[in-house]
Amino acid sequence: MKKAPELKLVPTPGQTVGPFYGYALPYDKDNELVNQGHPNSVRLHGVVYDGKGEAIPDALLEIWQADEQGNVVSREGSLVRDGYTFTGWGRTAVDNAGHYTFTTLNPGATEAGKAPFIMLTVFARGLMNRLFTRIYLPEDAEALASDPLLSSLSEAERKTLIATREDDGSLRLDLRLQGEEETVFLSYPRES
Repeated sequence: MKKAPELKLVPTPGQTVGPFYGYALPYDKDNELVNQGHPNSVRLHGVVYDGKGEAIPDALLEIWQADEQGNVVSREGSLVRDGYTFTGWGRTAVDNAGHYTFTTLNPGATEAGKAPFIMLTVFARGLMNRLFTRIYLPEDAEALASDPLLSSLSEAERKTLIATREDDGSLRLDLRLQGEEETVFLSYPRES
C-alpha cells in the first residue's frame, strides 16, 4: 500500500484592515467629543504618514481618554452625539491629505502624579492589525519623566508620543507608521 504524502499545514495569511465603508463607520460629529463651542474644548490634530513619508489619505483613527478630572468615563451615547455628554471616545477618518482632527478636552491624570494621555488606535490599508499608541500632553515635565512607558524609551522614541502645544492651544501629533521617526506603537499580550 502506498503511503500518502505528509501534508504540512501552513498558517492562513492575515487580512489587511479595511476597506472602510463610508456608510457604516463615519457618523455625525464622530470626531467631536465635545462641541467646538465648549469653553474648555481643544483641537487635537496631525497628519498620518507612511514609511516613505507620504500622507496616507484613507486611515481611520479612534481615541479614548479620561475627562478633565482624570475620570474614565463610562457613559452611553458615543454614537449619538448630543452636544453635551462627554463619553471619552471619538472616531475620525483622515482627509485626502492624511490630516485628522478631533475636538476634545485636555484629559486629566487618572492618578495623582501620572502623566495625562489619550489612547489612539490607527486603522489603515496595508495593516494586518490596528495599531495602538498614546498621545501625551506636553506640559507636566515631571510626570512625563516618571511615566513608566516613556521612561522605557529613548529620547527620540519619547518625542513620537508627546504632542506639541501650538500657539492657539491646540495639540498636534503627527503619526509615522514606519521609517524614520516612526511613532512608538504598543503591543498587548494576547490571552491564551
